[in-house]
Amino acid sequence: MQLTKKQARQFMLAHQKIIPARKLQGKEGILEYIRHVGCIQFDPLNVVGYNPYLVLQPRIENFKSEYLQELLYSDRKLLDGWDKNMSIYALEDWPYFSRYREKAYRRHGGESNSISKILSEVRDALEQNGPLSSIDLKFDTIVDWSWAPTRAARAALESMYFWGELIIHHKVGTRKVYDFTEKYLPSELLSMPDPNITIEQYFEWKVKRRIGAVGLLWECSSTAWLGISWMKSKQRFDAFSRLKEKGEVIKVEVEKIKHPLYIRKEEVALLHEVLEKNDVEPQASFIAPLDNLLWDRKLIKEIFGFEYVWEVYKPVSERKYGYYVLPVLYGDRFVARFEPKFNKKTGKLEIINWWWEPDVFVSEEMKQGLIRCFAQFLNYLGATGIKFSSESDAVKNLKWLQEITD
Repeated sequence: MQLTKKQARQFMLAHQKIIPARKLQGKEGILEYIRHVGCIQFDPLNVVGYNPYLVLQPRIENFKSEYLQELLYSDRKLLDGWDKNMSIYALEDWPYFSRYREKAYRRHGGESNSISKILSEVRDALEQNGPLSSIDLKFDTIVDWSWAPTRAARAALESMYFWGELIIHHKVGTRKVYDFTEKYLPSELLSMPDPNITIEQYFEWKVKRRIGAVGLLWECSSTAWLGISWMKSKQRFDAFSRLKEKGEVIKVEVEKIKHPLYIRKEEVALLHEVLEKNDVEPQASFIAPLDNLLWDRKLIKEIFGFEYVWEVYKPVSERKYGYYVLPVLYGDRFVARFEPKFNKKTGKLEIINWWWEPDVFVSEEMKQGLIRCFAQFLNYLGATGIKFSSESDAVKNLKWLQEITD
């Protein structure tokens, strides 16, 4: 199947439920989207909301962070877990991650492990006083841990969480509060075997899941493949071969792109719908730094002509743009990027800087689309208006936003 780049862009955005913008509704819309793409990525930084909130706000009409919190910690229809790094996925996916939990137990659950001596005491504390976070436990010995040395209390709770004994009961900011998994998840779910009996089936499931997470994806090396345990290039290529042979993935060729791309067979109908449909009315959206759409930034550069680098962990002197920069989508093109900050003391969304993409013509229709997008974004944040925090020419030229700054 042959596509132009414009058709590829429109398919990806339709698959991602960004076009049309903000059409999904409430908690059911969140569930629909996460089940559709498999997972969304979590990151602990909160400049204008955590990454999952930013992922959902251009897709869910009048999105409120409480919707996601309820699905995770009241309704228990979603779970915090490891998929594409730290992620959120649907409750029913629990059995598919048994290999991850078994791997974690082999790594952290042995008697020689530095936390083994305190596990029984941690269990007793949880039974008597749970839910608990690491600050509620007085095991202050410093132990080697995944990223850096940490308190034994934290290492023990995280280990028990990784191997599935504990669940995140709720969070206070980014601090995790844990309790026993069996108290919250259905016993029939916990007893279900891994649907992927062989490692080959697991690789096939993971590859197809990641294609669905992005929409279009190629076989070659990609940051979209991060977090798939045991899968190297050979295993990925072999899984692709089996999926192609079974008809589970469909090859798509896009103009001027060397490598073939693939969609899940379930998306063929959507692709035909996109190809047959006339252009929809352009709408504006602000896209999260770790949005599923951006998981493969090389692919985004090829299809959208937009080069995005998240510079949040770069030294200031090495940044081309800014600290926490959001891409701005209008129609099927990225037209700008900007650095925002939500000042909770003043209630204002601060625009620190703004960068238009080259050759963008700012029409009246685009201005109106951006005004509507900013109004939605202010509503999502609970902000009372916009403050321009820079004297750059680009920011000065946004004064047409004045009607929603008061």
